[in-house]
Amino acid sequence: MIDKTDILPKPFVKWAGGKRKLIGIITQYLPKHWNTYIEPFVGGGALLFHLQPKTAIISDTNSELINAYRVIKENPYKLIELLEHMKSHHSKEYYYYIRDKFLPKDNIEKAARFIYLNRTCFNGLWRVNKQGKFNVPMGRYKNPKIVDRDNILAVHNYLSNNDITILNEDFEKVSLLAKPGDLVYFDPPYLPSDGSSKFTSYTSDNFGIEDHIRLRDTFQKLSSQGVFVILSNSDSPIIRELYRDFTIVEIETSRFINSRGNARRGWKELLIIEKL
Repeated sequence: MIDKTDILPKPFVKWAGGKRKLIGIITQYLPKHWNTYIEPFVGGGALLFHLQPKTAIISDTNSELINAYRVIKENPYKLIELLEHMKSHHSKEYYYYIRDKFLPKDNIEKAARFIYLNRTCFNGLWRVNKQGKFNVPMGRYKNPKIVDRDNILAVHNYLSNNDITILNEDFEKVSLLAKPGDLVYFDPPYLPSDGSSKFTSYTSDNFGIEDHIRLRDTFQKLSSQGVFVILSNSDSPIIRELYRDFTIVEIETSRFINSRGNARRGWKELLIIEKL
């Protein structure tokens, strides 16, 4: 028996590039009606949880993240129990034990480890090295919110009471599922605004310029097939050139991933939509 809750679901992890503060702007450019909602780079799912579509396909190449979505959908109480245990043991020593030595024996323990580290690591940054090992140091939080029982149950209720397909696939494969009248929102790893190749990846595979070109081609193809498409990215000369045939909307925002507060201001990003 799952607890009923009137709380609206929200992202259960802190995620670089999350869109919670931009939802009011993004929703202005969405169609009034669509069939299936598809988000191939779901991340924290801010727009998904705001819209709460009854039929959706969500995906991400971060297998840890997708496993957490699936566990919340299927086993929320066991996950909460494990997070409560981790909360009661939280310390610097415990953090590095969980990060470097703890070996989850099942997907629920794997999800608990993922959420615990996300909630207690520096800036909520999920970063892995070339070996796929999470390597972010512990953050300096007095009282990190390791367990958000109400929200985990709210997310569970949404995912389990609607037709939500959860995938761990490349964006191009997910996009093949889109049909005319569907809405696809792309929120990929951003290209650096200076156009350089530097990027902090959220998986063991980098998302490089070739992937951004491949994404542009997918965007164009879906648009020509009658699919509603919208995309977020950095205000980069390369991105502007790639999407020159579409409407480009500038958005003022902040970068919350930077450790220096004065470096989190004055950031612009772009919203790409079909030609108005």
